[in-house]
Amino acid sequence: MITFPLAVVKGLLSTLGERRFLLEEFSVGCEEDQFDNLEKHTQWGIDVLEKFIKFVKERTEIELSYAKQLRNLSKKYQPKKNSKEEEEYRYTSARAFLATLNEMNDYAGQHEVISENMTSLITGELTRYVQELKQERKSHFHDGRKAQQHIETCWKQLEASKRRFERDCKEADRAQQYFEKMDADINVTKADVEKARQQAQLRHQMAEDSKAEYSSTLQKFNSEQHDHYYTHIPHIFQKIQEMEERRIVRIGESMKTFAEVDRQVIPIIGKCLDEITKAAESIDHKNDSQLVIEAFKSGFEPPGDVDFEDFTQPMKRTVSESSLSNSRADGKSEPKFGGKSKGKLWPFIKKNKSPKQQKEPLSHRFNEFMTSKPKIHCFRSLKRGLSLKLGAGPEDFSNLPPEQRRKKLQQKVDELNRDIQKEMDQRDALTKMKDVYIKNPQMGDAASVDHRLAELGQNIEKLRLEVQKFEGWLAEVEGRLSMRSEARRQSGLYEAQNPSAVNSCAQDRESSPDGSYTEEQSQETEMKVPATDFDDEFDDEEPLPTIGTCKALYTFEGQNEGTISVAEGEMLYVIEEDKGDGWTRIRRNEDEEGYVPTSYVEVYLDKNAKDVYKSLEKI
Repeated sequence: MITFPLAVVKGLLSTLGERRFLLEEFSVGCEEDQFDNLEKHTQWGIDVLEKFIKFVKERTEIELSYAKQLRNLSKKYQPKKNSKEEEEYRYTSARAFLATLNEMNDYAGQHEVISENMTSLITGELTRYVQELKQERKSHFHDGRKAQQHIETCWKQLEASKRRFERDCKEADRAQQYFEKMDADINVTKADVEKARQQAQLRHQMAEDSKAEYSSTLQKFNSEQHDHYYTHIPHIFQKIQEMEERRIVRIGESMKTFAEVDRQVIPIIGKCLDEITKAAESIDHKNDSQLVIEAFKSGFEPPGDVDFEDFTQPMKRTVSESSLSNSRADGKSEPKFGGKSKGKLWPFIKKNKSPKQQKEPLSHRFNEFMTSKPKIHCFRSLKRGLSLKLGAGPEDFSNLPPEQRRKKLQQKVDELNRDIQKEMDQRDALTKMKDVYIKNPQMGDAASVDHRLAELGQNIEKLRLEVQKFEGWLAEVEGRLSMRSEARRQSGLYEAQNPSAVNSCAQDRESSPDGSYTEEQSQETEMKVPATDFDDEFDDEEPLPTIGTCKALYTFEGQNEGTISVAEGEMLYVIEEDKGDGWTRIRRNEDEEGYVPTSYVEVYLDKNAKDVYKSLEKI
């Protein structure tokens, strides 16, 4: 029979209690606290990743918005199709601006590339990685919780075995004490003592069994606990550490990618800026100025110098010129400054002359020069008046200056050639269709396109006739421009413009908005003479002498008063030179004379007649 002293049992129970306390303190104070700390830290790491993802998303939105604004800005200032703005882009400065707009469009495209790359390489990748990271973190902490639950279960089993062992030891101790008491009592029967002895032995056996079970459970727990703290938990912590390190490396790589995405487009953006600089350097101010000159060049020659008119001659005439009064009848009185001369004419008014009209003395002609106001008019004012009265220009653009007319004719020829090419393309297409129909009647009737082919042929023939007509006009203008320039150089008519002619032109525009010409009475300096027979004679002017001939280079329709119509190639007489207003006075016969644009005629001056004419003007 095995007996356990009470002191041994109490010492064993005390040792088990201390160990239980130590185990509880380690598991609760060390393991659970560490898991909680790691769980909080890994969650903070995921929050940092999600914050960085949100930052990159907002950056991509900013890049897209900036690119969109740049594209809209570039589109806003792009030239509109079929507008006058397209014509402006023939200048180098305008083309440089257009190149800048195009490069800004490409510049905006690079910002779109930044947004796309950041979205695909950073935002998308990190979003997927965060989802995987959350799953991995959840798995690791699940394994840790599971290991904790397992060790706690082993601990509970150990506690239950220990309590049974403790209870059985106490029961065995009480049974032993009862047996010893019964054995010492002489009044107790032998049977009762034997029964108490057997009960004590049974309790001791149960205690031994409980001890063996407890010992086995304790060994198993120690083994599980060793594996838990030295294998399972360190392995879980190692995985959590690796997961956290991968997260840190990944966010660092994403930040580097964030910078690389910008760096990759820097060379292309640099090229855009280089192209803008190149476009700016391509601006040619000389070329732009020449384009302006070519666009507005009229082809007219500058007017000649204005001749000096001496208004002091009337004083000299009253002393030296006595033939005027002597040639009249005795009943005629001397001129006084009391009436207005009737011999004045409007600058462009025709006056028919009678073939039987007697010519006035030369002194009367002198008087007209002395008493009349200089009539220098501006071609632009007359041109404006003509355009208002004529409305739409003629088909051959003869109302335009020669150089502008040449450009318009060239544009018309080019336009007609494009129309011809378009009609020929349609005819070729229909011809091919007809051939297909002939080879494959089931596809269509070949005769159905004959009518359209005939129409196209007629249209092409009409357009070709138009082209020939305009090409003829164009050839004439180009040839005659060169001829007229040569003639001008030979006759010495290229002279600088006098400022007084410009002032006169401005006065004419102010006084006559519709382009007609009137005299300003406030500026007239006229000799007023009494209404006598002398006035009646002076009312009929002496025809101006011929100072040369001219040949009409172009047909001119003189529809305004004072002008005369001429036909191309017609030979006429020149009776008055261009006074700087762009008009030359010519005569066809004694009854027909008037003004024509100087640029429409080729003038051949008679040098002797010209000298006589100028000497008359200077007297």
